[in-house]
Amino acid sequence: MAFVTRQLMRSVSSSSTASASAKKIIVKHVTVIGGGLMGAGIAQVAAATGHTVVLVDQTEDILAKSKKGIEESLRKVAKKKFAENPKAGDEFVEKTLSTIVTSTDAASVVHSTDLVVEAIVENLKVKNELFKRLDKFAAEHTIFASNTSSLQITSIANATTRQDRFAGLHFFNPVPVMKLVEVIKTPMTSQKTFESLVDFSKALGKHPVSCKDTPGFIVNRLLVPYLMEAIRLYERVSDGDASKEDIDTAMKLGAGYPMGPFELLDYVGLDTTKFIVDGWHEMDAENPLHQPSPSLNKLVAENKFGKKTGEGFYKYK
Repeated sequence: MAFVTRQLMRSVSSSSTASASAKKIIVKHVTVIGGGLMGAGIAQVAAATGHTVVLVDQTEDILAKSKKGIEESLRKVAKKKFAENPKAGDEFVEKTLSTIVTSTDAASVVHSTDLVVEAIVENLKVKNELFKRLDKFAAEHTIFASNTSSLQITSIANATTRQDRFAGLHFFNPVPVMKLVEVIKTPMTSQKTFESLVDFSKALGKHPVSCKDTPGFIVNRLLVPYLMEAIRLYERVSDGDASKEDIDTAMKLGAGYPMGPFELLDYVGLDTTKFIVDGWHEMDAENPLHQPSPSLNKLVAENKFGKKTGEGFYKYK
């Protein structure tokens, strides 16, 4: 009887341990790597929903600019959300900003974080070097996520020893406004990690959708070929197809899109679109959807990336 009791207790203990290890991570502390538009936006929505945030970038100047941008964005949100109570709006801004701290040393701040979200340059080597380094300093339970829009999550995760705690978390620009988050699960991502990221996305007030680790995930897999086909239509203008202005107007009035493809290309950044297409072309050179565009290549070579440089397919003052 004593033997049976001991075996039962062992079984219960083992079951409890397994259950504990299978519990989802409740993300409270977030480290965002990259203080650009995407990183700052992610930091803002995380802080605004009660998370403690560390925003990391290479220099204090970049971080000061990021913090200023976050404050300006928060004031716009507060003006709309607290239209009848400006004082409450000011308190919301100050409280949110107080939960964001900045650092130029990622390795020194990840030891106590629940989630690291990377939003840096779309370069596999750079991302791999970053995560390989952070993997040595982050806590055992810490989940790593990349906000990449085009690179394979598995290729980034393989630079670490925590492939089961690694996934894609793809936000959309502008992050405070766009409701969608693509949660990308690799073959190694654990169900616990996936569910933890889905819960985190919901806690931010976002709508998560699940996707496997395929090129472009869902949105870009459909969107980028559409944008490229619009460019090809424009490139055939000498044959009487259509001007970029007419293509934009047609898609806005005919399909109900808020922006035409050329307006959207300039907004997203022509360099970003070219980077995605070049990567896909390298992986699948025979696919007609992934063929390079002469006019896109020319504009990028001239550093005309769209709105951020003052000129792309259109000129901006």
